[in-house]
Amino acid sequence: MAQLESSFKNMVLVLSGIALFAAGTLASMYEFTKAPIAASKVAKQQNAIKEVLPAFDHLGEPVKIADGNENMVVHKAFDAKNEFVGAAVETSSNNGFAGKIVIMVGFDKEGNIFNYSVLEQKETPGLGTKMVDWFKTNKGNQSIIGKNPAIANLTVSKDGGEVDAITASTISSRAFLFSVRNAYHAFVSNKDEVVASANDTIQIN
Repeated sequence: MAQLESSFKNMVLVLSGIALFAAGTLASMYEFTKAPIAASKVAKQQNAIKEVLPAFDHLGEPVKIADGNENMVVHKAFDAKNEFVGAAVETSSNNGFAGKIVIMVGFDKEGNIFNYSVLEQKETPGLGTKMVDWFKTNKGNQSIIGKNPAIANLTVSKDGGEVDAITASTISSRAFLFSVRNAYHAFVSNKDEVVASANDTIQIN
């Protein structure tokens, strides 16, 4: 019986040691990968800003906006003469088919949608994932490019709007367009602040 008890204790000690080693390894890997992941996220964000905006010389300090459960960031863009040319708004929705989606929407100074970029999404491959290109494709009523949310009804046609939803992905489409409308609200509601802070600039490579 003593031999059995000794074996059980040894087994517990070995398993505890393995668990501690695994936990330590995972923690080390997290610390090792945290900085590269953060750097990759920043690079993706900066590339998206350049992609969705008209030509610009520099950016102003980002304006962070809380609107209910949604947190948005407005990135103001200016030309070489420090004149406002548009803004890129990072926005999100938690109501995608598979959860949260994050997009960057670019507006020109009149509030027309210049372009957009999808930063994060976990939608169904071949369905909801089509949001990456669907709403900028000049086919039917898919594209939102050039539209001004103050005039255009940027909801899906099933809800009385003027935008064709992604085929078999109405939920993803609603979440995407909700984010676009929120982005425009942030752009318009803070436009005076956006334009006024042209002297606080940031260069973007």
